[in-house]
Amino acid sequence: MSSASERYRLAAEQASTVSRALPYLRRYAGATIVVKYGGHAMGDDALATGFGRDIAALKQVGINPVVVHGGGPQINAMLARLAIKSTFVQGLRVTDAAMVEVVEMVLAGSVNKQVTSLITQAGALAVGICGKDGGLIRARKLTRLVRDPDSNIERALDLGFVGEPAHIDIRVIHALTGAGLIPVIAPVGIGEDGQTYNINADTAASAIAAALQAHRLLMLTDVPGVLNEQKELLPELTVEQVEAGIASGMISGGMIPKVENCIAAVRGGVKGATILDGRVEHACLLELFTEGGVGTMILG
Repeated sequence: MSSASERYRLAAEQASTVSRALPYLRRYAGATIVVKYGGHAMGDDALATGFGRDIAALKQVGINPVVVHGGGPQINAMLARLAIKSTFVQGLRVTDAAMVEVVEMVLAGSVNKQVTSLITQAGALAVGICGKDGGLIRARKLTRLVRDPDSNIERALDLGFVGEPAHIDIRVIHALTGAGLIPVIAPVGIGEDGQTYNINADTAASAIAAALQAHRLLMLTDVPGVLNEQKELLPELTVEQVEAGIASGMISGGMIPKVENCIAAVRGGVKGATILDGRVEHACLLELFTEGGVGTMILG
């Protein structure tokens, strides 16, 4: 059994933590925070449980979290079980009619309900939906152009039923948050013709955050954030600095679409979009309730 002095020390540390968090709790009271959940954090049971508790905690202190999740590894596992081969072009999954059924089944089904359950088990009430529910994500077919290195001629890529948000109808989100519930959204959209489209989770989260005029967008990834040439974390960047970083090659590869989605959110009215490491325990709480946060925040 611990001594009285040890119990006092632990209690004092806990009180100090709460005291330091109070200014941030006041800052975000009543604010909408969109969280994109994905990457290896989804596959680690301890991190997943912690994520559910953190999202529930945000709701319990007066913040309105909205979760948008991915599910690439889970889709890959199901496609392997069904012996359906995946093809990727520029990081995007080519999605035919058979595959889009699997994508919807996994994202809007098992993964969505798992994430919803994590939050509900932690003491908040979460409701799982997808972009087709209530016409939340009206989608259009995503078009990409590639330049042939030999002829220098551009041609259009056909990615099948891969889409991008054309319009976000936030009424269903407001209906849920207004009732004290936490929306958990699978990034599956619907076209004007009723066709189902697979949408990148980062892109969906960015569009939803802008439509909601969210206070913050938190993009959980498998990297600490944006690094400089010395591999040091850059805690804050303006849109102009991000664009310069892409032009110079400091920001490259898979980080480019992530920062571009953050830029789109900020230009759409979000006050700040942060890329942070979802593998860090309590990443969302650390980002919101500590000075400087733990990722790279992109500002207008």
